[in-house]
Amino acid sequence: MFSKVEVNGEGAAPLYKWLTAAAPNDDGSADIQWNFTKFLVGRDGEVIERLAPTVTPEDLAERLPSLL
Repeated sequence: MFSKVEVNGEGAAPLYKWLTAAAPNDDGSADIQWNFTKFLVGRDGEVIERLAPTVTPEDLAERLPSLL
């Protein structure tokens, strides 16, 4: 993507609708509440996990072996 897109609500881009439906927040809501929310998607195209903005790339790299 090279342009700004909506990530919440009726106008959300299809990718974000799919990601948030597959991996809602801990409270069950779908909305992305802050920038840098991450989604880990497996090779098979299934969403493995939704990650908080506070999870760093280094944290994720350490966790990858246990997630896959």
